[in-house]
Amino acid sequence: MKNMLKVFVPLLLLFSACTEDISQLNIETKRPAAVPAPTLFSNATKTLAGTLASASVNTNVFRFTVSHWAMAVYQDEAQYDFSTRNIPQGWWTTMYRDVLADYNESAKLINADATLTAGEKANKLAIIDIMQVYTYSILVNTFGNVPYTEALQPTNLFPKYDDAKTIHTDLLARLNSDITKLNTSAAGFASGEDLVYKGSVSNWLKFANTLRMKLGMIVADENAAAAKSAVEASDAGAIAASANNGLFAYQSASPNQNPLYVDIVTGGRQDYIAAKDLMDKLLGWNDPRTGLYFSKNNAGAYAGGIVGKSNTFVDFSRAGAKVIAAADPYVFADVVETEFLRAEAAERGYAVAGSAESHYNKAITASILYWGGTQAEADAYLAQPDVAYTTAAGNWKQKIGTQKWIALYNRPYEGWTELRRLDFPVITAPVKAKSGFPTRLSYPANEQTLNGANYTAAASAVGGDVVTTKLFWDKN
Repeated sequence: MKNMLKVFVPLLLLFSACTEDISQLNIETKRPAAVPAPTLFSNATKTLAGTLASASVNTNVFRFTVSHWAMAVYQDEAQYDFSTRNIPQGWWTTMYRDVLADYNESAKLINADATLTAGEKANKLAIIDIMQVYTYSILVNTFGNVPYTEALQPTNLFPKYDDAKTIHTDLLARLNSDITKLNTSAAGFASGEDLVYKGSVSNWLKFANTLRMKLGMIVADENAAAAKSAVEASDAGAIAASANNGLFAYQSASPNQNPLYVDIVTGGRQDYIAAKDLMDKLLGWNDPRTGLYFSKNNAGAYAGGIVGKSNTFVDFSRAGAKVIAAADPYVFADVVETEFLRAEAAERGYAVAGSAESHYNKAITASILYWGGTQAEADAYLAQPDVAYTTAAGNWKQKIGTQKWIALYNRPYEGWTELRRLDFPVITAPVKAKSGFPTRLSYPANEQTLNGANYTAAASAVGGDVVTTKLFWDKN
C-alpha cells in the first residue's frame, strides 16, 4: 500500500501542475509591454534636461567652449577636441533616439486615446510639440542641416538632411500653431506627469511665446522681417516673472538628482574649475553672483584657471554649492532670458513694450535674485559705470551680449548660441586650441559610414563639415 501511494501522489501532483495555467509567469510585471503616453513625455523631458545640465565630457562640453569653466588635468575637450570622445555622436543620438523618439511616440498614443476630451488632447499634443520644436532647434543650431521630414521613421534607415533655414522656418510655424491651440480652460498633463509646469497650461503658453521670441531672434541678422514678426507676436504673452520660469525640478534623492551633483559630488571629480574669463568679469565688477556661482579655492580666494592649460585644482575656484546641489533645477526658459530678448528687440527697433535699458536692468536683477542675491545687491551692481546701460563699454550687442553671457552661467548650450549670435564678449582662445572658435559641431562619425550619401550632401550644403563653418543665421 505504501508503495502504491508513493507512485500515486507524484502522479496526482504532476496532473495538477499540467492543468494549471503558468502563462502568467511570462509577463514582465516590471517592464510593461505598453508605456503610457505621459511617461514617455516625462522621460523625454528628463533626458533633455539631463543632457543640457550635464558636465559629462562625453556629451556636454559647452561650459569650456564658452569659457565659464576650465579643466585641471584633461584638456582635450577644453581645447575644442570634439572628436576623440565623439561628442557630436552623443549629442545627436540623445536628441533623436532618447528625446524626440519618446515625444513622437507619446503624441501618437495621445492622438489615439479616445478617453481624452478634445481640449485636453489638444493641450497635450501642443505641449509635446513645443518640446519637440525646442529639441529640433537645438539640433539645427548645433549642426545646421539635419534629418527632419524623414526623421523618426523606423523603416527609413537613410533619412535625408533638410535645409536648416527651412527647418527653422517650419519650427516657427509649428509654434504659431501650438500657441493658438493651447486652451487654458482645459486640462493638460497632470501635475505628476508635467515635470516642468506641474500641469499649468497658462505657463506653457508663456513658455511657447518665449521660445518663439528666442527662435525669431536667432535669425534676426539673417531675416529681420521674420524675427520682427515672431518677437512682436510673442512679447505680450511671453514669460514676465520668475513664477513663469520653465524649470525642470530635480530631487534630493537618487535616481532623480541633478546631473552635476552626480558628476561632481557623488563622482568625486576634481577637475572642473572656474575659467579666468568669467572670474575676471565677476571680480572686476563686484558681481554679487560670484560666491553663488563659485566656491573659493583652498587659500580662501576666488580665482579662475586658463582654459586649455593644466591647472592645479586646489588653486582655483570650483562650482558653487547651488550649482552642484542635488535638487537644483535646470532652466529651460526664464524671465532672465526673456528680458534680455526684449532689450535686444527694443534696440533692433521692434515694437515691444519698454526700453532696452529697462529690460536690461530687469534681466540682470532677475538673475541676481534667482541665484540668491538681494534687490539691494542688484541695484548696487547696476549702478556701476561699467555695468549701467548708458555708460557700459561698447554698442548694444556688447552690453547685452556680455551680461547675458554672465547670466547664462550653468546654461552652457544657450551661452554658446548667444556667443555665436551676438559675438560678445570676446573670450580668450584655449591654450593649444585644435581650431578656431567652434560655430557648430561636426556631424557624427557614424553618419558618414551609415548614411554616407545624405551626409555628403549635407556637409557640402552647409559649407563643409568642420567646426568653424558658420550656420545660416550667423552673419557676423
